[in-house]
Amino acid sequence: MPVGDREGMTNHPFRFGVVGWQAPGAAAWTGLARRAESLGYATFLVPDTLATQAPFTAVAVAATATTTLRVGTYVLSAPNRTPAAVAWETATLQTLTDGRFELGLGAGRPDAERDAATLGVVFGTPSRRIERLSDTIDATKDVRILVAASGTRLLRLAGQKADTVALGVPPQTTEEQVAAKVDELYELAGDRFPALELNMNLACAGPEPPDWALARFGRTGTGVLTGTAAEMADTLLRRRDRLGVSYVTVNAQFMDDFAPVVERLAGT
Repeated sequence: MPVGDREGMTNHPFRFGVVGWQAPGAAAWTGLARRAESLGYATFLVPDTLATQAPFTAVAVAATATTTLRVGTYVLSAPNRTPAAVAWETATLQTLTDGRFELGLGAGRPDAERDAATLGVVFGTPSRRIERLSDTIDATKDVRILVAASGTRLLRLAGQKADTVALGVPPQTTEEQVAAKVDELYELAGDRFPALELNMNLACAGPEPPDWALARFGRTGTGVLTGTAAEMADTLLRRRDRLGVSYVTVNAQFMDDFAPVVERLAGT
């Protein structure tokens, strides 16, 4: 069914998250998490790369400094760990965060194979990685699960098993291209589609993107959101009506610039 035929059908309230990458020490890291909480963000998320902090440890420390902020991975490379290891870490974090942990999973971003080699684990074929991801979801059913997906096989898996689907598209992706992904997910998820929370990440957000962001991402893709708070909020409202995207995450570098949008839309 074309996206236009589904306009207005989503009833998911807006949620907003911050993706934190690195900090020089505990005070800076916990301060970043507390700042996200004070600005009204719902989640504080950590990627899974060897160039950033170890995600399970980092989210645990962030959780100790906050009270209502949910913490999670965005996203864990499932091929780099056994399902049992992820289930163990997840169960511990669910207990020690009083249920504030959300597990974000993926089949491995482009650089994840290099990380796997460094860690001494077998990355595997695309089919084996998707199988590992599916097994990991099955092993961690007692936690809210986000699955990052772009291709058909991952969209199908996410549609069948995830609570949240992160549309894994580059920042330069146009809204029409995102609409095509949502159409595909709609067909693959079937009756589960209305229950799915859809997520997109903003690589850059604020009144005016910095020069480095313009050079890297351009200005017209869905991963770059600019304008006044009212203009950015209107864009997100329109995207929710058209695409069903209600969960928006943003690079921590821009969380203060984006905070007025969070204040306007969170929970609505």
